[in-house]
Amino acid sequence: MSSRATVTRLDPVPRFLLHNRHAADDCGVVFAAFRGFPSPLRHAGALSSCRTGGHEVWWQTTAPDGPAALRQLPPYVAATTVAIRIERLDTP
Repeated sequence: MSSRATVTRLDPVPRFLLHNRHAADDCGVVFAAFRGFPSPLRHAGALSSCRTGGHEVWWQTTAPDGPAALRQLPPYVAATTVAIRIERLDTP
C-alpha cells in the first residue's frame, strides 16, 4: 500500500491565486487602481496583510491561464502580482 496522498481534482476550470506585494506607501494606490476598472475581483473578498504590516494581497479567481488571470487586475496592480495555478484537493 502506498503512503502517497491521493489528489482528487475537483475544479474543472483553472483556478489561480493572485499574489500582490507592494510597499506600504502604495496601499492606497493599489486599491484606488480598481476604481473605474471593470474586474470580476472588484468588490469581492480578498485576503490582505496590509493592516498588520505585511503589504500583501491575495485574490482567488478562475481563468484559462495565468496571463488571463492577471488581466483581471488593473495594470498597475498586475505589474507587481504573480499568478499561481492552484487546485482544490482532499486533505487525507
